[in-house]
Amino acid sequence: MAKEETKEKETTATDPEMIVSEETYMTAGAHIGTRQKTADMKEFIYKVRNDGLYIIDVKKTDDRIQTAAKFLAKYTPKDILIVSVRQYGQKPITMLSQHTGIGVLDGRFRPGTLTNPNAKGFLEPELLIVTDPLADAQALHEAKNIGIPVVGLCDTNNETKYLDLVIPTNNKGRRALALVYWLLARAILKERGKIKSYDEFKPEIEDFEAEI
Repeated sequence: MAKEETKEKETTATDPEMIVSEETYMTAGAHIGTRQKTADMKEFIYKVRNDGLYIIDVKKTDDRIQTAAKFLAKYTPKDILIVSVRQYGQKPITMLSQHTGIGVLDGRFRPGTLTNPNAKGFLEPELLIVTDPLADAQALHEAKNIGIPVVGLCDTNNETKYLDLVIPTNNKGRRALALVYWLLARAILKERGKIKSYDEFKPEIEDFEAEI
């Protein structure tokens, strides 16, 4: 067991199983959590800093992005809906939509969008992606009511009930959201066979960043 632990500690930032380096996640601030920690997110937390901020294990972020891409690639893009009430998530999800064909709803989520056939802009997705289960609570609850799976980006303060797949990350930071959705776009296209390698994906992370 000790040998295995040593091997784990020696794993470098260029871990061959990761789709980008740990440094890339750190630079984008994807590892920076909040000062709150829920029991649901405990398994994804690496440590707590002296200033009280919980730090997310980016290896788990990376692993879950890859898992999510495999899951999402099984669906027809137009049958997936991605939402973000948060301003910093709106440009990234729009860019993800442009490159993958996934349906997008940015900004305010009108009650009844998924549950009321008579509602303006009624949609019938088979899967929902939420940028923040707290901010996107209306969409999350409607997805639960109609019984479709949900993938959620979760910070240390989030609860994960009603989520089928959690991607642990800073879901409030401008750069962090750009990185995660950029990685997700690349990974989905690779899983679908649209690109053979990540190098074929030409957009930069900056292209996914919301304006300040």
